[in-house]
Amino acid sequence: MDIQSISSAASGQAMSQLKQQAGIAVMAKSLDNMQLQGQLLIKMMEQSVQPHLGGNLDIRL
Repeated sequence: MDIQSISSAASGQAMSQLKQQAGIAVMAKSLDNMQLQGQLLIKMMEQSVQPHLGGNLDIRL
C-alpha cells in the first residue's frame, strides 16, 4: 500500500465517524425537543381541565 491510499482510507473513516457523530447529535437534540413538547402538552392539558363545564345545559324557549 502506498501512503496516499492509507491517507485517503484514514480520512474516509474519520469522515464517516464525523457524520455518525453529527447524526447522533441531531437525533439527541430532536429527542430533547420531543420530550419538551410532551411536557408542555401535558401542562396545557392539565390547565384546560375544568370539570364543572359542560355538566349543565341551559335552554330557553
